[in-house]
Amino acid sequence: MQPTADHKIGAVSRIKSLNLGLIRILKMERRGKLSNFLATTFGLAVTLGVAYLLAIILIFFLSKDPGRTIYYFFLGPFTNMYYFGNMLNASVPVALAGLGIIIAFKSSMFNLGGEGQIYSGALVVTAVCLALPGMNGYLGVFLGLAAGMAAGGILAGLSGFLKMKWGTNELISSFMISGAAVLIVNYFITGPMDDPINNLLATCRVGDQYCLMRIFRPSNLNIGAVLAILMTGLVYFLMYYTRWGYEIRMCGENREFARYGGINISVYMVLPMILSGALQGLAGGVVVLGTHHMVIKEFTIGIGWKGIAVALVARNQPLGAIPAAILFAYLDAGAKAAMIHSDVTYEISSIIQSIIFYLVTAQAIYSFVSRRRKEKDPA
Repeated sequence: MQPTADHKIGAVSRIKSLNLGLIRILKMERRGKLSNFLATTFGLAVTLGVAYLLAIILIFFLSKDPGRTIYYFFLGPFTNMYYFGNMLNASVPVALAGLGIIIAFKSSMFNLGGEGQIYSGALVVTAVCLALPGMNGYLGVFLGLAAGMAAGGILAGLSGFLKMKWGTNELISSFMISGAAVLIVNYFITGPMDDPINNLLATCRVGDQYCLMRIFRPSNLNIGAVLAILMTGLVYFLMYYTRWGYEIRMCGENREFARYGGINISVYMVLPMILSGALQGLAGGVVVLGTHHMVIKEFTIGIGWKGIAVALVARNQPLGAIPAAILFAYLDAGAKAAMIHSDVTYEISSIIQSIIFYLVTAQAIYSFVSRRRKEKDPA
């Protein structure tokens, strides 16, 4: 039976109405995303504003010359090229660590082992460079950084494997493995790899051909900053333009839904942790080859935890990792400038960072609870 003209017109009209409905849905989704972005940005701005206001209040209580202290705390990092370059350089490993945490968070995995992974990656990079003293610098840097990433990836991937195999809580396992790794690295630094002619507790210095080129003298800023930018773009592309990234995000949103959709969720308990640890190991390698050129005992203290704070401030968005890392580096640099030029101690930076961390965490918990309530009661 041939379709009549009325049937054809009716079918066309139904298709048009369906298309219009889809367009309306897409517009509503875009408006929702825009409103969420604006709300998140406003909440973050309020958080930072409150933190800086508390910093000013603390300075008035702790300093005999608050005007001078406030000046150097907020403007000190920009007073000369050395301060400014070192501030940017300090943000590089924190940004890489934050990217690693973001990948884990996106899959609903939690990596608390950043300290040990960064430290282990630094040691392995140094060991490779010291074992190959005559190798071409470019090849040696590549091999060293690859080995450091492998070391960090193995440590974090072990936590993911334990989660997949026996349901072990990755928060606990990653933290405990990290603690053990720190002690092992300390043994090598003060034992087999110790430099006897160095007054510091540190390994021997790597060859000059392995030192990353500086790009903002007289500061320590080096091409590791370019590497951090490239890795940010790579992580963003992975998360939003590849099948792996889509499946990681689906597992993070709802693991059971992903499993019913045919995604092998076991893989995405291990793979994101491996990638997370690899970026942590890369952070340690960049610090060694770009700044210290040796592993100094416990030089990584705080970088791993700042990486978690960066992920929270960036709202788990890869492109937000570098600005968030620069924020924390700015606080550190401002505290150092204020300590040098006024009468406050460096600990004021830790206080302000703690305030930001707690406020951002509280905001994230509130968003999580609100979302769970909406899921239970859509009305």
